[in-house]
Amino acid sequence: MVKLRLKRCGKKQRAVYRIVAIDARSRREGRDLRRVGFYDPIKNQTHLNIPVILYFLEKGAQPTGTVQDISKKDRCFYGTLS
Repeated sequence: MVKLRLKRCGKKQRAVYRIVAIDARSRREGRDLRRVGFYDPIKNQTHLNIPVILYFLEKGAQPTGTVQDISKKDRCFYGTLS
């Protein structure tokens, strides 16, 4: 099963996250299938590759709660999830 989840990057006390499509059984910093976005909670910046995210959702990928919340802010899931 594929999940859309956050992968931690950056320095100590300066975390930034990549939003990745990754196998559900792998660890947080494991090898990802594809990078689909970027999230910086300190600067409150988000960059999403919406066509790729929608492709993975059509194939059955499950977003984590945090990724779903981030995507809803950018209206990525508008009309695709309940």
